[in-house]
Amino acid sequence: MDKVIPVVVIKDVKDTVPTLKALKDGGINCAEITFRTACAAEAISLAVREFPDMNVGAGTIINLDQAKSALKAGAKFLVSPGLNVDVAKYAKKKGVAYYPGCVTPTEIMCALELGIDVIKFFPANVYGGLKALKALSGPFPQVKFIPTGGVDLTNLAEFLEFDKIFAVGGSFMMKGDIRKNCEEILKIVNK
Repeated sequence: MDKVIPVVVIKDVKDTVPTLKALKDGGINCAEITFRTACAAEAISLAVREFPDMNVGAGTIINLDQAKSALKAGAKFLVSPGLNVDVAKYAKKKGVAYYPGCVTPTEIMCALELGIDVIKFFPANVYGGLKALKALSGPFPQVKFIPTGGVDLTNLAEFLEFDKIFAVGGSFMMKGDIRKNCEEILKIVNK
C-alpha cells in the first residue's frame, strides 16, 4: 500500500482519466475515489480499466449497497468515514481490505472484533491528530492508522515518522497542480 492515499472526488466521469494520470505522473500510484457523487462507480470502473496497475479504491462507503457497487466496479479497497459492520463482513468475505473510520477506543475495539487492525482516523485534526494517535496506540499496539482530515504538506512528515501510521489520506494534493503536489509529497515520503 502506498504511504499516501489521495481522496479523489470525481464529479464528472470525463475527469477520471486526467485526474488519475496527474496522480500517476506525480508518482502516486493510489486513489480513493469517493462515493459522494452519482458517477463514483462509473469513475472507479474507468479508473481500474485505464490504470490497471494503480491501487484504486472506493471511499465514503457508508452502506452495504455502496460497498457492493464499488467492488462490482473493480475497487481494490474500501474506506468509510465510520465503522459499518455489514460492510466489514462483506469486505472480509470478498477478501478486500476495509478501512473504517474509528476515533474512540470503543470503535477501535469493535473493528478489532471484526478482524480489522488498520483503521482510518477521521477527521484527524478534530479528534486530536498525532497526539491522539500516540495515546490510542498504547492500549492498541496492534493497530495501524490512516489519519485523514487536517493532514497536509506542513505536517505530513511528522505523521509519517510515527511507526503506527499505515498511510496518510487526504485531498490536500488534489488542489491546484496535482502532479506537482504529488512530487512534493514524494520528497517528504522518501526522506
